[in-house]
Amino acid sequence: MTLSPRLALLVLAACTSALTSPTMTLYDFSTDTDAGWRIVNDGVMGGHSQGHVGHEAGALVFSGDLVTRDGGFTAARASTTADLSGMTAIELTVRGDGRTYELEVSDGTRTRGRDVSRKAPFATTAGEQTTVRIAFADLEATVFGQRVDVPPFDPARLDAVGLFMADGQDGPFRLEVRTITAVR
Repeated sequence: MTLSPRLALLVLAACTSALTSPTMTLYDFSTDTDAGWRIVNDGVMGGHSQGHVGHEAGALVFSGDLVTRDGGFTAARASTTADLSGMTAIELTVRGDGRTYELEVSDGTRTRGRDVSRKAPFATTAGEQTTVRIAFADLEATVFGQRVDVPPFDPARLDAVGLFMADGQDGPFRLEVRTITAVR
């Protein structure tokens, strides 16, 4: 059987579309119960914040107590290697506590011997599950919280994902994350 040129193009377009999905799931915490997440608290610089990461009822739970004196941050991070070429953003399905968190990603870029962190804030509504979209173009490049002038985030070289709490408010925090997905 021979296909007409027009039909052949339609078949090729359908196959290409099927292979280039508009989403890529990085984490689905209903099944990813041990995904290698670790905590970095501000104690590395003399701070007093305490963060914890765990798994409860199909969600990654990032919780703890933020203390702004002598530091004021805590982060949950995981090494994650993925080629997100063609993707433009990351979506997180979260249930928050009304506080502001930050998504952090890395592509391995270094400057002056230090790892560059790419971050963007997202707000939560207390007790409400929401989907948050963070465009790669909105990520700010920093080293130890200071802006740095480096090329934009390279989605083809994702090597870490993190959640950051540093909203400047002392007190307990809790963020439940159901999924983390790259989207077009």
